[in-house]
Amino acid sequence: MADTHSDEKFKHESAIHVHTEAVYTDADSVDPVYQAKARILNDAFQEIGMGKYQWYLFVVAGFGWLSDNLWPIVTGLIFTQVVNEFNFKGPFLKLGQNIGLLVGAAFWGVGSDVWGRKWCFNLTLFITGVFAVAAGGSPNSVALCSLAAVWSIGVGGNLPVDSAVFLEFVPASHQYLLTVLSVWWALGQLLGSLVAWPLLANYSCAGPPPAPCPRSSNMGWRYFLFAMGGLMLVLFVLRFFVFHLYESPKYLMGRGRDAEAVEIMHKVAAYNGRTSSLTLDMLRDVEDHIALDKDVEGAVPKMDTSATGAVKRTLRRFGWDHVTPLFQTRKLAWSTSLLIVLWALIGLAFPLYNSFVTYFLASRGADFGDGSVYITYRNQVILSVIGVPGALLAGWAVELPFLGRRGALAISTVLTGVFLFASTTARSSDALLGWNCGYSFTSNIMYGVLYAISPELFPTKDRGTGNAIVASANRVFGIMAPIIALYANLATSAPIYVSGALFIVAGFIALLLPFEPRGKASL
Repeated sequence: MADTHSDEKFKHESAIHVHTEAVYTDADSVDPVYQAKARILNDAFQEIGMGKYQWYLFVVAGFGWLSDNLWPIVTGLIFTQVVNEFNFKGPFLKLGQNIGLLVGAAFWGVGSDVWGRKWCFNLTLFITGVFAVAAGGSPNSVALCSLAAVWSIGVGGNLPVDSAVFLEFVPASHQYLLTVLSVWWALGQLLGSLVAWPLLANYSCAGPPPAPCPRSSNMGWRYFLFAMGGLMLVLFVLRFFVFHLYESPKYLMGRGRDAEAVEIMHKVAAYNGRTSSLTLDMLRDVEDHIALDKDVEGAVPKMDTSATGAVKRTLRRFGWDHVTPLFQTRKLAWSTSLLIVLWALIGLAFPLYNSFVTYFLASRGADFGDGSVYITYRNQVILSVIGVPGALLAGWAVELPFLGRRGALAISTVLTGVFLFASTTARSSDALLGWNCGYSFTSNIMYGVLYAISPELFPTKDRGTGNAIVASANRVFGIMAPIIALYANLATSAPIYVSGALFIVAGFIALLLPFEPRGKASL
């Protein structure tokens, strides 16, 4: 069993840790044996420490973050070209994508408990790559939207699965690296913009309908999908054939394969040039210790090691016994409700803008006399570069006295909306680019702070459930963005106005959060 020092260590985990498995007491858990064995494995990883295996895992897990931000950007980048060629309502493309993202997040999270972390970790990139390449050969809009939905099922599973895999292999002292992985997220947007620039600038048709736009003169977006889909397949090869991912010891233990879990722990230790004191007897003795602790004569609790049992342990985080504590007091209920609203509004505003910004820039550039595809994607690259330091600045801003998480979130969110409104007043191409650079910078700060403050405001035991709820709100409202765009006049600034207003409202809501977690231990 874990000693007193280890217990205290787990009670004081990093506040920014989003997916840390809650440590329950026996009374709180329907599966105390699993919880006790998980503690032993956590202690073993802490003993092994952060080594070469975990740093390699940091890289290959980062591929999932890169994919998660790359593919929503992809559909925005090709939006104008596919509308010109197929002459259809472009929002259907984003609708298919967002539905796929929602399905993928739910499907792969449960699937990793059934089939194991290793297969899901690799299949998400493989599915994304295969169907993205296939989408490059789409004969019509229906095929493209359908394939976008399928590749998005792969994309949607990246963060739930990759974060679980990463956190199940790193010691508690280095779980803060989950936040550092967001560097890959920013690189995904930059990479997509850099590749799109030459392809879409040089291989796209001249203008929107009714001007003719045959496939032969509009191959840029297809080349782009081939390139990005091919990249996903390359990353899959690196994950599957170059880096050898061991199956998660926690998954193996949860399926009753304790001997294999211990074997993996020793392999990881050896890979790092270290040793582990973990033995199979330490896991097997858990049931006897728990029986003695409960003083239940002759009754040894049995852990459900079936696939159903593994899924139940995951789904239990969504049970009412973890939802109701999030609303246990008036102040906590107010905090949880505001976080849900914040994630929902931003989940609607962000894709509403990003889905149509390329179209907006192109149309406004045309008004200014420089609406060439080359200029449009040059600007997109500039916007992506500007966003990278914004993500880094967020980590500094949240620790400023008299500002903290709430202040940084409120200011950056309001400024994001202000920059969007201001962009509609631009009377020159340079002015338009400048306003959008401001938006890209502040929105990356906003997301950095949002990802930090949300888990800090949830009680530790119920943090996984809280983060799942706000993430679901974000995805569900993301599906609404293309539906709104179906009824908006994309030739006007309507989507930009709606998005800007939502950001500003969300910024003022952030000021109403009742807790300021800066400098305080997590609840």
